[in-house]
Amino acid sequence: MLETFLAVVALLVLVFMMMSIKIVHQGHRYTIEHFGRFVRVADPGFNFVPAFFYRVGRKINMMEQVLDIPGQEIITKDNAMVAVDGVVFFQVLDPAKAAYEVSDLYTAIMALSTTNLRTVMGSMDLDETLSKRDEINVRLLQVVDHATESWGVKITRVELKDIRPPADIVNAMTRQMKAEREKRAAILESEGMRASEILRAEGEKQAKILQAEGLKEAAFREAEARERAAQAEASATKSVSDAIAGGDSQAINYFIAQKYVEALGKFADSPNAKTILMPVEATQLIGSLGGIGEIAKAAFGGDSKGAPPAVSPGVPRVGG
Repeated sequence: MLETFLAVVALLVLVFMMMSIKIVHQGHRYTIEHFGRFVRVADPGFNFVPAFFYRVGRKINMMEQVLDIPGQEIITKDNAMVAVDGVVFFQVLDPAKAAYEVSDLYTAIMALSTTNLRTVMGSMDLDETLSKRDEINVRLLQVVDHATESWGVKITRVELKDIRPPADIVNAMTRQMKAEREKRAAILESEGMRASEILRAEGEKQAKILQAEGLKEAAFREAEARERAAQAEASATKSVSDAIAGGDSQAINYFIAQKYVEALGKFADSPNAKTILMPVEATQLIGSLGGIGEIAKAAFGGDSKGAPPAVSPGVPRVGG
């Protein structure tokens, strides 16, 4: 009888010990309650929790978790209907608060995220909701994280997965974008043509300026050449006049012969001249050439040695 009693007691002790041993996995925390009152948090590993007097209240996941925000129909500030869905990343920092400060942590975070998503996006225009996702994410993160701080939860990220405007608005936006791009293309094309015309006009202007400067320089050079020729002619004429005034008749013969030869050269250069009729006697030209010879003799000091005769035999002399 005693042995049976001892065996029953040993079995009860074994069952009690087995029920009192709690193994907590890494990344989780258990809350321990004593007759329904929270007393401590069981850390990962081996934990002895006396059965019948203590029990595990809540099993809290301490790892970062992801909560999907279901699709929501939201009316923007400019009365456009958009469908939005997203995700919330959160992590429990205080298991006791997460277990006893809120009834259903997941439902509470989802409801809080949904309502604040409607509030934030409802205060923005459609264009802002489509172009300012980062701003929406930051504002949602700040609001939701502040609200869940008392629950021992840290909201790490809030991300919008998709924003779907109505089909008619998408078509209107597509047409608007196409018109804007065509407008920009037309503006760039017109600016390119304008720049091209300006450059062409500048080139023509520079060409005309350079041409005018070239003509100016050529006219200046030509005038200078004419002036020097006139000065040389005047000097020659003065020399001849001085010679005539000094009684040298050969100078006038030289002057007349020079002009005569130039006139004959012009007759010879004429493209239409086939036959040249001499209006004067050839002996006059020869006499003029004889006068040139006399001038040459006078220039060389009156030495007639090696100089041609002034007048050919049988040709009368012109002038004195």
